[in-house]
Amino acid sequence: MSGHSPDHEHQDGRHGDSEPPRWKHDGVRVVTRDSLDPNTASTPGMDRRAAIDHARTGAQKLWAGTVSIHPNAKTGAHHHGPLESVIYVVRGRARMRWGDHLEFVAEAGPGDFIYVPPYVPHQEINASPDEELECVLVRSDGEAVVVNLDIEPVEKPENVAWIDPIHKA
Repeated sequence: MSGHSPDHEHQDGRHGDSEPPRWKHDGVRVVTRDSLDPNTASTPGMDRRAAIDHARTGAQKLWAGTVSIHPNAKTGAHHHGPLESVIYVVRGRARMRWGDHLEFVAEAGPGDFIYVPPYVPHQEINASPDEELECVLVRSDGEAVVVNLDIEPVEKPENVAWIDPIHKA
């Protein structure tokens, strides 16, 4: 087939021969570390920065960013409804507690990934009393979903809560 109709889409994302490639502005985005958005919900003891969200990149089904959590920060018991979360530990030590009574526990260090499935009751903890915990967070939706649970935490929240757009005060 030698000719293309104006409606025909080329492999490079162009429509017809006279239009610029649509992927130039709607394709891959690089968000550099010095351009992360600090205008996200945070609290004393935390520094959260958005990298990928709908406002910055047009992401429809996920949110990603970084967070630094002060020593001993702990959340209360909660879950994130239908959302899936991935936490990648860059520096420090994360402790996760989960289960109907937060009876299960695991720790993760630099280079480790933590996966939190939908509806799983859990508590996030900076396991170090003197080192910041630095993580990359990815969530399966840009919506902030958190359901606080009436479960007595095994490790009582102290210092600052682990608060972000998902973990409200």
